[in-house]
Amino acid sequence: MIDSHCHLDSPRYDEDRAALLERAWAAGVREILSIGIGEGPDTMHRALEISREYAGRAGVPWIWASAGVHPHEARLADETALAKLDNLLQEPEVLACGEIGLDYFYDHSPRDEQKTVFARQMEIAAGRRKPIIIHCRPSENSTDAWDDTLAMLKTQWAPTGLGGILHCFTGEQRHAEEAMEIGFLISFAGNITFPRAQAIRDAAAAVPLQQMLIETDAPFLAPVPNRGKRNEPAWVKEVAVTIAGLRGLEPGEVGERTAANFGAFFRAEISASRHDLHR
Repeated sequence: MIDSHCHLDSPRYDEDRAALLERAWAAGVREILSIGIGEGPDTMHRALEISREYAGRAGVPWIWASAGVHPHEARLADETALAKLDNLLQEPEVLACGEIGLDYFYDHSPRDEQKTVFARQMEIAAGRRKPIIIHCRPSENSTDAWDDTLAMLKTQWAPTGLGGILHCFTGEQRHAEEAMEIGFLISFAGNITFPRAQAIRDAAAAVPLQQMLIETDAPFLAPVPNRGKRNEPAWVKEVAVTIAGLRGLEPGEVGERTAANFGAFFRAEISASRHDLHR
């Protein structure tokens, strides 16, 4: 299995990160994409540092990294932060720009600023030929952020042909379909196991398996039966189990096929990374 989205740089892992990675390996997780948003732009580099710290260690998954400014911190995305992002996207272990997007649920940054920073980060990612990882959360009982996100992706991102990932998908089926049409994979997280998450399970039953990823979003969204605890990459297995049940498959097949999707989607970035790392 591959955990396609987790926050290994979270301070919540500072006391036992190595042990957590060993548990992930024991559970069958062979690669992790560690999301590089940090606690804000000042620490977006931490995911890359962790990737390098654990590279090649026996008994732990291979760790890739991303880099980006989360919409919560859009108000902090000055030219220094954006230059830092541009530099990080040149590093061989950094596969993607993200998570970036729009969050209208908390509105920690003004919506106009979120849109401006989202657009700037898409420009930077396009310049570095890196895919993007999307965070999208609408206001309560609305699809506003989804509609705005898809509109921006269609006009600004689709022409690049680079595609991306809708992380922790919670939208409507039409949003998944619109995104898949422009080269996005749809990723499902631990909240798919929550009792009231039938809409997410319905989407996971409908999205073609060849366009799907699984993730934890750890340390957040711990799946049932561990809901309420600190999440960790080993528990991505519970996401595979739930999706397998929806589709009449074995969990191992879901794990293997979503891992293959990850490898195929990031083939160019992984190939370039391995070339650079072994020069």
